[in-house]
Amino acid sequence: MFKWIHRFGSPPFVYRLSGRIAPVLGVLCLILMLTGLYLGLVVAPADYEQGDSYRIIFVHVPAAWMSMFVYVVMAVSSAIFLIWKMKLADIVAQASAPIGASFTFIALMSGSLWGKPMWGTWWVWDARLTSELLLLFLYLGYIALRNAIEHPQLAARTAAILAVVGVVNIPIIHFSVDWWNTLHQPATITKFDKPSMHPSMLKPLLIMVVAFQLLYFYNLLVRVRSGILQREKRAAWVAKELEN
Repeated sequence: MFKWIHRFGSPPFVYRLSGRIAPVLGVLCLILMLTGLYLGLVVAPADYEQGDSYRIIFVHVPAAWMSMFVYVVMAVSSAIFLIWKMKLADIVAQASAPIGASFTFIALMSGSLWGKPMWGTWWVWDARLTSELLLLFLYLGYIALRNAIEHPQLAARTAAILAVVGVVNIPIIHFSVDWWNTLHQPATITKFDKPSMHPSMLKPLLIMVVAFQLLYFYNLLVRVRSGILQREKRAAWVAKELEN
């Protein structure tokens, strides 16, 4: 069993496996994304209070969820790299950073577009919004730190430490609406005992959440393959792969 797990530390194995999985994830992502958007933007009824403005949640909520999920993946991968010196863990962390930053930016921008008609302003220094903005800065700081340090190993270790330390912001984002009096609405889809959304709205939202997750993993595998080729470009197996 442990030998099978150790195979995921092998660059050739991960490169070949990700090449087979990535296209499947891409197709599934496209199908779910189109289905979720159709059900959310066309089939789902208008909200009795917000009208059609609420439909931005079918992009905002999945993006916000993924902004936190990706950072946790990045932090865990960075911790594995720091403890066990696993190169592939560092590649995963490095590949995740731009994707997570993109999700965070989409979450902030879509939230701002919703906030203008609902709150009457594009931005407020709400606890949830402020901590989400800090998350974007953590992503950008991680990327900038890796590019600012010329020595690759030092850059990887320094950025990994930042990623691990910054993970403390994730529970702050998640529980901010419970810990402080904020304008941001409380949890909806995580209230599984009695969700605050009608099934006609909840179903496409959950589909979009899964679609965004598949979008992340698809992009992650593509970027990981590129990262492996860049780091292993002098290895004999890379030459053989490129010949095939």
